[in-house]
Amino acid sequence: QVQLLESGGGLVQAGRSLRLSCAASGIIFSIEKMGWYRQAPGKQRELVAIITSGGTTTVANSVKGRFTISRDNAKNTVYLQMNSLKAEDTAVYYCNAGGYSGSYFNRSLFDSWGQGTQVTVSA
Repeated sequence: QVQLLESGGGLVQAGRSLRLSCAASGIIFSIEKMGWYRQAPGKQRELVAIITSGGTTTVANSVKGRFTISRDNAKNTVYLQMNSLKAEDTAVYYCNAGGYSGSYFNRSLFDSWGQGTQVTVSA
């Protein structure tokens, strides 16, 4: 079982920056993708950004140019640098990771979610 631990959320004024981190732990063979989703009150969960093990990124249009996703494969950690934050970025941000757990001869797919971290941007 792979666990994800998020950190870095909080309350910030509009225009400022925050950096989220998410570290994966457990018996990990490989992590193919890591990413961030968010869910605002009364809205569905939406993709913010994802990054593959090879470094290919997908970023939502709503945050493109303001948010940057990166990862440290050696540490099984993904980061989300959020700049020029807006009130509409307020949401619970969830980390997601998918790949294989176990060993080379005995591995299985996993798709794990973190517990979520609150980001609140005041106008």
